[in-house]
Amino acid sequence: MSTETIIKRENFWKRIFLVSFGGLIYALAINIFIAPHKLLSGGIAGISLLAQYVSNIPSGYWVFILNLPIFILGIKKVDKDFVFFSLVGTVTMSLFLVLTKNISEFLVVDDLIISTIFGGIISGIGMGLVFRSRASQGGLDIIAVIIRNKNGAKMSTLYFSLNVIIVLLGVFATNLKLTLYTIILMYIKAIIIDKVIEGFDHKKIVMIVTEKENEISNMIMHKIGRGTTYLYGEGGYTGQKKKIIYCLLTTKELNAVKKLIDEIDTNALVSISEAEEINGKGFLKPAI
Repeated sequence: MSTETIIKRENFWKRIFLVSFGGLIYALAINIFIAPHKLLSGGIAGISLLAQYVSNIPSGYWVFILNLPIFILGIKKVDKDFVFFSLVGTVTMSLFLVLTKNISEFLVVDDLIISTIFGGIISGIGMGLVFRSRASQGGLDIIAVIIRNKNGAKMSTLYFSLNVIIVLLGVFATNLKLTLYTIILMYIKAIIIDKVIEGFDHKKIVMIVTEKENEISNMIMHKIGRGTTYLYGEGGYTGQKKKIIYCLLTTKELNAVKKLIDEIDTNALVSISEAEEINGKGFLKPAI
């Protein structure tokens, strides 16, 4: 068996584990913090909770039933790899929702505010792990990915926007107070989803104007291990030709680079900006 085959197999089972674990975390958030207070969640899970409140049929069953037509759409619009792992995400989430339905009898959280905050945080971690594994939990997540592939919007923004209708429906199933708490919960969840997907070590675009460009460039390549590119510019006042160093770094690497630049050229001009997304050699592939 080749090394490449072994790596692919390891990545396959790692994704299965992370998607399943994310589903477990999400189900626990629903059944410990959200459902006992009749708060809502987003997407098909939110609709399923509405159905559970009305019919007393566990939301896990509703999740599976309502997802079927959306998966048919997903097969046509999204790559098969994503659809397969999303199916794993949907099945495991449905299963864990059913298995943990009565867990709130043993883990009781009476405070609505605490439930709103921790329900948002924990469910956001669960969904973020699934998204980071290039999968989803079905439902509106798949629709969000289809839209994202067309316009490049953030998953958290799409998630929040697509769930406005579900939140409004919650007014009729619960009451205005719980609906407002649900909006807070969903906002917290959207922030956490972004943090988990993108990671806490943000990527930076760095441009360096210096008289010692070769020395600094070599330092970045050999000591930090990042590639550099020269952009050719000209001083507006002096007319002097310049090589401007362009590179992409993580936050941790940036701190090390700034210290090394100071050691080489204290007069260097360093411009730093946030990189929305980096896709290429040396950086993790975007989650979705």
